[in-house]
Amino acid sequence: MRTRTLFPSLLLLGAVSLTAACSSGSAGSAVSAPGGDRPGSASSPVRSVDPSKIKGLKIVSDSSEQSSCRFATSYPDVPGAEAMTAAMKKDVEERLAGFRSRMCEDGNSAEGGELNISHRLLVASGDVLGVRLTTQDGSSVGSGLSARTYWYDGKAGASRTALELVADGSRDAFVAALKEQLKGREGVDAASLDDPLSAPASRAAVLDDMAFTADGGLRVTFDRGDVGVPAAGAYTVALFKETITPWLSAFGQRVQRQTVQPSGSLHLGATDVPEPAVPTHTASGDDDTDCKKVTCLALTFDDGPAAPETATLLSYLAQYKARATFFTVGQNVAAHPDLVRAEARAGHEVGNHSWNHPDLTKLTPEQVASQLNRTSAAVKAATGKAPTLFRPPYGAVNAQVKAATTLSPVLWDVDTEDWKYRDAAKVAQTVIDKAKRNDVVLMHDIHPTSVAAVPQILRTLTARGYRFVTVSHLRATL
Repeated sequence: MRTRTLFPSLLLLGAVSLTAACSSGSAGSAVSAPGGDRPGSASSPVRSVDPSKIKGLKIVSDSSEQSSCRFATSYPDVPGAEAMTAAMKKDVEERLAGFRSRMCEDGNSAEGGELNISHRLLVASGDVLGVRLTTQDGSSVGSGLSARTYWYDGKAGASRTALELVADGSRDAFVAALKEQLKGREGVDAASLDDPLSAPASRAAVLDDMAFTADGGLRVTFDRGDVGVPAAGAYTVALFKETITPWLSAFGQRVQRQTVQPSGSLHLGATDVPEPAVPTHTASGDDDTDCKKVTCLALTFDDGPAAPETATLLSYLAQYKARATFFTVGQNVAAHPDLVRAEARAGHEVGNHSWNHPDLTKLTPEQVASQLNRTSAAVKAATGKAPTLFRPPYGAVNAQVKAATTLSPVLWDVDTEDWKYRDAAKVAQTVIDKAKRNDVVLMHDIHPTSVAAVPQILRTLTARGYRFVTVSHLRATL
């Protein structure tokens, strides 16, 4: 996700399309170029998947607000694909552990480091599931950018590697086609191709990012330094449907078919996938609290919505007729629009927290606008109303970020550090001890322990005369 100009683009698009070569290929394939696809290249897009249609989907998220230990990770947990979820979980946790040991331990902290792992569903149809995780590790040497696709075969009940899209007996021909299209490109020489692509033992590691396009072609993306000198960046080779189809495994053929013509549902063998309950609380009307006359507090919750945590939180808030502001992450809004609708219906405020939680101060103005506009569009689609507020991830905001949007930035007065302390009693006591009149409190509804802290906060502070209002209401009545 970075060199500087490359990293944000991946965050915005959720897919790897970085390139370093500069000419189109033959009729059967193409190598994409820095300025976009050239005439004759395989330019068909990777099809979008609506995550809200996946029954029982959970987005597993984690993040920090510490300036010297900035991370945000996410991956989908789909019922029936437990083996694939376990593989993603293992990889994410290993990357996060490595990042934290380099950047977050005592004596190792340094400003500017950031780990961002975002996800994109490539196909979720029939008996196949595909996910790409894109990683930007600011503590790594070089760009720190890498991506990997994960695949699940519901028919076999097994997690698959990207290379398993190609039949065993066709892999030499497949690799030969890739090498042919990469040879002669800037930064690539024969030696740099032979080592990673000729040895079967290393192929799976190098060929770990593949996805079918909407017309059935296959895109193979190589991370920076995999097949060329690191300075040349990443390469994407696109093979047309006519070229790749004879080489596909039976599983690859099913993935290709479900990508081109998705069926109406996903069947991965999960025996019981209950639909999570969505609260139906409805606000009785506009909030008439006058914060000039009473003691107000604005509770804010970042990084959601999350299932089932956000639903539980909404029920707690309703018991005390408390209103709050939810700063939502766009990729989670797309997965759980029903929870965002429930937030708005109950009289809460829905704000914008970017699409996938990058440090906005490291993006161009166009990329900042895309992060925020894409999220605002998702919120408006869910609720009928676009946000007016945004919370910059990590609280990182500058003049350039402010100029790129009409949304009003919101920071906080009380940081519960609930991302760090997964202890409901500690989180509750922090708010009870530190919050003062008209403060804005930072919490996260992706953490069960944070949600569990809310009843004690509401009970104790309500008894002290506090009223819980949205950020916009607090601002409007002061």
